[in-house]
Amino acid sequence: MTTTPTLAGLTVGQDIGSRTVEVTRTDLVKYAGASGDFNPIHWNEAFATGVGLPGVIAHGMFTMGSVVQLVTDWAGDPGAVIDFQTRFTKPVPVADTTGVPEPGAVIEVSGAIGALDADAGTARVDLTVVSAGQKVLMKAQAVVRLD
Repeated sequence: MTTTPTLAGLTVGQDIGSRTVEVTRTDLVKYAGASGDFNPIHWNEAFATGVGLPGVIAHGMFTMGSVVQLVTDWAGDPGAVIDFQTRFTKPVPVADTTGVPEPGAVIEVSGAIGALDADAGTARVDLTVVSAGQKVLMKAQAVVRLD
C-alpha cells in the first residue's frame, strides 16, 4: 500500500523515486492515432533520416506524458499535478525492434523535491530524464498540490 505524500512530510532534495519507460515504434503509432500527430518523423525511417534526424523519434508530448507518470504515481492522484513544464533538448530515437523482444528506446526518469510552498500547498518535483546516456528533457518540473 502506498502512502499519499503530504507537504509536511517532504523536504527539499528528497527523492520521490524513479521509473523506466520502454518505448517501441508500435507505441508511437498508437500515440499518433490518439493525438492526431501523424508527422512521418515519428514512424517513417526514410523520411526521418531524410530530414536529418538519427531515425524515427518519439513525439515530444509522448515523452513528456510518459515521464510525468512518475509524479502522478507518487502523488496518488493525476489531478494533483497542477503544472508541468519542460524544455526539449534532444530527440528520443526509437529503433525498429519488430520481431525482437526489446524496446526501441529506454527513457530513465528520476524525481526529487525541488521546492516547497507552504502558502500555496504545493511541492515542485524536478525530474531528470535520460535516454541513451543523454538528457532529453531539461528543467522538467511538475507542481503538485498536496494536503
